[in-house]
Amino acid sequence: MQLSGITYESLVDGPGIRVVVFAQGCEMSCGNCHNPESWDKTSGRKYTAQEVIRLVKKPGPGKRRVRGITFSGGEPFLQAADFAKVAIDAKHQGWDVTTYTGFTYEDLAAQNNPGIQELLTHTDYLIDGRYIHELRDINLKFRGSTNQRIIDMNKTREEGVTVTIPDDVEL
Repeated sequence: MQLSGITYESLVDGPGIRVVVFAQGCEMSCGNCHNPESWDKTSGRKYTAQEVIRLVKKPGPGKRRVRGITFSGGEPFLQAADFAKVAIDAKHQGWDVTTYTGFTYEDLAAQNNPGIQELLTHTDYLIDGRYIHELRDINLKFRGSTNQRIIDMNKTREEGVTVTIPDDVEL
C-alpha cells in the first residue's frame, strides 16, 4: 500500500473519533483539492496491509474512544484490495468503516474488480463523488461539495438501491 499518512484521532472524517488512513495516488486532479500532495502515486510511504493493520491497532491518543476507521486520499479504490484487508480487520475490532472516493458508487459497483467489491462490502459509509469547488459548501457534514453523497452502504446492500444519508440525520 502506498500511503500519504495516518491520523490517529480525527473528528471531521466521518462519525465519531476516527483513525484515518490516507491513500497516496489519485488521478482525478480535482481543482482546489484538500490533499493535492496525495496525487503522486510514487510519493508517500509503502506499507503492507499487515503493517497498516498493526499501525492502526497501535495504542495512540484516544484509542479507547475510537469509533471507526476512515480511508481517504488520494484515492483508496486505486488500492482497493489492500484497503479491504484493513477494513476487515477494523470490523473485527468493532469499528465502522468510512471510505471517501472521487468515483461515484454506481461506477464502482459496476466494476468487475474483486478488490473494489470487497472494499465496498466492508464499507459502512461511502462518501462519493469528485470535489467540485464551484459546489463547495462548508456547512455539509463530512463533505466539501454538494454533489458528494454520504451513502449508507448497509442499507444500500439490504434494499438494493442507493440509500443516502441527509445532513440532519445523526450517524
